[in-house]
Amino acid sequence: DAIYAKDEMTDEDGIRASELEEEFADLGGWEAESDASRILQGLGVAPEHHETMMSDMDPRLKVKVLLAQALFGHPDIILLDEPTNNLDLASVVWLEDFLMDYDGTVLVVSHDRYFLNNVCTHIVDIDYGKIKMYVGNYDFWYESSQLLNRMAKEANKKKEEQIKELQDFIARFSANASKSKQATSRKKLLDKIKLEDLEPSSRRYPYVGFKPEREVGNDILMVEGLTKTVDGVKVLDNVSFMVRKDDKIAFIGDEIAVTTLFKILNGEMEADSGTFKFGVTIKTAYFPKDNSEFFNGSELSLVDWLRQYSDDQTESYVRGFLGRMLFSGEEALKKASVLSGGEKVRCMLSRMMLANANVLMLDQPTNHLDLESITALNNGLKDFTSNVLFASHDHQFIQTIANRIIDIKEDGSIVDKQTTYDEYLALA
Repeated sequence: DAIYAKDEMTDEDGIRASELEEEFADLGGWEAESDASRILQGLGVAPEHHETMMSDMDPRLKVKVLLAQALFGHPDIILLDEPTNNLDLASVVWLEDFLMDYDGTVLVVSHDRYFLNNVCTHIVDIDYGKIKMYVGNYDFWYESSQLLNRMAKEANKKKEEQIKELQDFIARFSANASKSKQATSRKKLLDKIKLEDLEPSSRRYPYVGFKPEREVGNDILMVEGLTKTVDGVKVLDNVSFMVRKDDKIAFIGDEIAVTTLFKILNGEMEADSGTFKFGVTIKTAYFPKDNSEFFNGSELSLVDWLRQYSDDQTESYVRGFLGRMLFSGEEALKKASVLSGGEKVRCMLSRMMLANANVLMLDQPTNHLDLESITALNNGLKDFTSNVLFASHDHQFIQTIANRIIDIKEDGSIVDKQTTYDEYLALA
């Protein structure tokens, strides 16, 4: 621009401008603005926000803009640390497609198993104090690593049996002159057998299991005509549905609307109109999206914090429960106010388990959890014998738990289908 702005251009200026034009084109300069817009829109940042100053952006959109910045410009290598955190499901799908088509190298850390399965060609496993690379996706790594561990344990078990047999033979016949040579031979063989050192895994899986106090009756939950406006936007518009026995319902779509619905059902917020009613046999347990009020400023130790929600007040029982949730020894005595995000989630899940409820409601419970804890929670909800109403960004979590999908649209209406998540997406 500076060259073209000159009143008179020399030949050298013309050559320099030509060189810069070529370099600009090679860098993709002519397509840069449209590429940036495409990436931003793919991640759910609408065009009306593209000229907004970052300081004025909604914090939820800022994260998406920072992710777009990492993807922009065709870098040779992209490093992504938990890129699906705070992304809605549509943005996660777009990111998966983008990375699958990307011809550079991607290094990603994620607790989203479905995302890892779709995107990754190799898995680097850091465990037992070592780093090991597996060719394949997450499921292949999981099966392979479990198989290798089983094989190592079985090999050791066979060696232990062989050692026991040799030791018994030596003990019986070492003093017997006719068998002494055989005993000596077996002793040499015994000395050669080495058991493999099986180091303990650094992975720890909490125990997550929900046991309802009683079976649900015929009437579980009836919702009729719920309508709610939040900050001038109607997020729920005449929403009606009925929960039936054996329903495990995933609520997807507009996140504010889903959270608003859960808050109304749990008495944290009032609807503008409409009603809801739980059956007389129903006891609920609720996992809120924001759990900060349960921990902020708390001077209680974890033992005393959890004791608030336990019928059995003995320290041994509460400590035993905390131990299964990976809070053992001194960890059970630290203050509730200093917990990490993942630790708070485990405490909230402990609180839910102690309730012995027959209807569970969970709003984004996998946020802040590591893969091991997500797997434990996933299995716990799959095995739960009563009703679950939940919201999550985790594709595999939804697919393996839900048998019904309620999709809350931007206009506040719902689409309600008795189907799995994958089947619902195929219909959409």
